Amino acid sequence: MAQENREVLAVIPARGGSKSIPRKNILDFAGHPLIAHSIAAAQQAETVTRTIVSTDDEEIAEVARRYGAEVPFMRPAQHAQDATPDFPVFEHALKWLAENEGYQPEFVIQLRPTTPVRPPDMIDEGVRILRQHPEVDSLRVVVPSGQNPHKMWRIGEDGRMSPLQTVEGLDEPYNAPRQKLPPTYWQTGHLDVIRSSVILEKGSMTGSVVMPLVLDPRYTVDIDTQADWEQAEWVLTQSGLPAVRPTQPAHNLPAQIDLIVLDFDGVLTDNRVWVDQNGVEQVAAHRGDGMGISMLKKAGYNVMILSTETNPVVAARAKKMDVPVYQGIDKKGAVLEKLLAEYGVNGENVVYVGNDINDLPCFPLVGCAAAVADAHPDVLAQADLVLETSGGFGAIRELADLILKK
Repeated sequence: MAQENREVLAVIPARGGSKSIPRKNILDFAGHPLIAHSIAAAQQAETVTRTIVSTDDEEIAEVARRYGAEVPFMRPAQHAQDATPDFPVFEHALKWLAENEGYQPEFVIQLRPTTPVRPPDMIDEGVRILRQHPEVDSLRVVVPSGQNPHKMWRIGEDGRMSPLQTVEGLDEPYNAPRQKLPPTYWQTGHLDVIRSSVILEKGSMTGSVVMPLVLDPRYTVDIDTQADWEQAEWVLTQSGLPAVRPTQPAHNLPAQIDLIVLDFDGVLTDNRVWVDQNGVEQVAAHRGDGMGISMLKKAGYNVMILSTETNPVVAARAKKMDVPVYQGIDKKGAVLEKLLAEYGVNGENVVYVGNDINDLPCFPLVGCAAAVADAHPDVLAQADLVLETSGGFGAIRELADLILKK
């Protein structure tokens, strides 16, 4: 019995000739190149077995490889024009892989870089639906239409209007209350799942039987203008919606690490403080962070805490973890520079972890400026390494694992 084909190929199309926002695929979006968000969505999906980027641009290819995608070929120029549709791009990719590698996936999924805000489970749900329905050719993500097309009009050459749509059994749908109109949906660019045979044998990106995956419309931002860009970045960083976030490549860590410097509030805590009626403050720490620091110290790494706050709880936690602590630091950059000189440590061999704008002066002084996942947007944008975990929830344990595996 032949083995079932379970290969799911993610293809991220990213040509270099963007006109609306030049070079948008590799511009910084919430701390990472825009294309990195689609690569991360594919890599974090359990069902995706391979991720490639189809591009005609060497710089995009280099960024894609750095974030873990394959670029097995460069897209031919005739398939990278302003008006090039999706089909020849995907036909070329599938034929090239079949002819050069003998690779033939069951499904191919399209992840457009211009829709970077995706729910974490969206891809796996789309693949699951298509596998459950062998009679279906493809699946597309849709959202409820913002405006019902049954209330839309055409304007003819004579200047007169005619309704765009009709509804069987309903006269003048454009005058009907919306509750009586059929619901309609708008396709987004978040995800297409297509059987490879539909592309290669039917010559189509959709086929004749298409199923929907209905998405929460709050995720719907398609980047075409600078205003779209700013809105999408806000949705990703400020809306609180669960969404895929990339991590910086681990090789952003220095080859040699002589010192690891940690902010306290928002890094070793979740940035909240409990104050009792006597003004005594308490914070929450994560035992995984303590374990991570212990592992780093046992491996020979030096760790210190640099905190703006002057608080007994900071000193107590530092004592518990047996690391030196410097508190009440107003100008962190100047103090860090002085400490590096006193310790005789080259800044290029230092990792600094922060979460807020008062940490930014330290970033240019070190070889790797890291940020916890819920850091301030300005910190995320300037970090060399963005951790997947929020402050106070094991971010330093995550960093420790990255360093010890390096």
